[in-house]
Amino acid sequence: MPEEQIAFTGADISKEVLRALDTMNIRLMTPVQAETLPLMMEGRDVIAIAPTGTGKTIAFGIPMLEYVNLSDNRIQELVVAPTRELSLQIAEELRSLAQYIPGVKIAVLYGGQPIVKQINQLKRHPQIIIATPGRLLDHMNRGNVRLDNVHTMVLDEADEMLNMGFVKDVTRIIEATPADRQLVLYSATTNSDVQTIAWKYQQDPVEVIIPATNENRPKITQYVIESEPKNKYEHLLYLMDSDEFSRVMVFVNTKDMTQRLCNRMQKAGYQAECLHGDMRQGARNKVMQAFRKGRFQILLATDVAARGIDVDDVEAVINYDLPNENEYYLHRIGRTGRAKKHGVAFTLLTFAESVRFDTILKYIEANPVILRFNEHGILCGEEGNAFFDNI
Repeated sequence: MPEEQIAFTGADISKEVLRALDTMNIRLMTPVQAETLPLMMEGRDVIAIAPTGTGKTIAFGIPMLEYVNLSDNRIQELVVAPTRELSLQIAEELRSLAQYIPGVKIAVLYGGQPIVKQINQLKRHPQIIIATPGRLLDHMNRGNVRLDNVHTMVLDEADEMLNMGFVKDVTRIIEATPADRQLVLYSATTNSDVQTIAWKYQQDPVEVIIPATNENRPKITQYVIESEPKNKYEHLLYLMDSDEFSRVMVFVNTKDMTQRLCNRMQKAGYQAECLHGDMRQGARNKVMQAFRKGRFQILLATDVAARGIDVDDVEAVINYDLPNENEYYLHRIGRTGRAKKHGVAFTLLTFAESVRFDTILKYIEANPVILRFNEHGILCGEEGNAFFDNI
């Protein structure tokens, strides 16, 4: 990893992309960009293991835009991502990078959107496709998509995608691309499925590991609020009424509870919306767009619905329920503390969840601050001082 940050102007990047980066107010490379961008520009296969929120989309997006042949209407660049939200997010960032390159066409293919709308996108002959595995295979089976001219294929959040059961789908997609295409895997962690894909389909890959250093590790202070099940809702409202946070994500374990909690908060006058798997994709897109634009304060979500969501200015994350998987806890709190800002995470912890939480803490090697409500209903730190008077 380079000791000093490198400016994008020092790389072999076209003036159109440099202009777009300047418009986006991005001038210095993050470690993952500095390490992987030159390798991709050389045409190497890459396995990049890096923390979330470190600029991976720009790292693979720039080489893709430099490679694309605008006079060729076939699909040349392909990004496969695990979720609809992440696919849309990647497309948005790539379009920003390509804003000064006339003729670049980008299509997004994901489940939950009418397939006719996507067929119309494909009729415009996009050179770049971002897709979820299931919907991409659907289009391939219908004869709407051919991948025999793909130059670069990226698997984003490869570990998450393969953990979600997409191994066979991803394998079929890779095998539909040319044998000599460039295959790049970006992942927050590695696992046996990632290693198997790399061994089977990559050619002499370069492995890049970006550790979570003080520079790229999200700055998140973790708090635990001792709570009883019957008091969780009141404690949640206490945090909201503090007026300390204007953009908050609240994680709940089930779709039903997410919706009921959202309805309850809305009736109480709070600016709250929710995301869960029972919602139509159009409704989910509207909620995310409104949250990014700051039109409401509180987003309640399940783990599955929140995968891939990247909003730079989430000020606090609240675990209303304790997640069932250690990794989910990391994914949740990682929604705050992005873009080198400081974030906070609260967990409303019941006695029944304490053993499970100890397992999570050992996994993430963390030592959160314990908070308690005193007899007057004031949230206090270990020394008995009012919490919100001290942060």
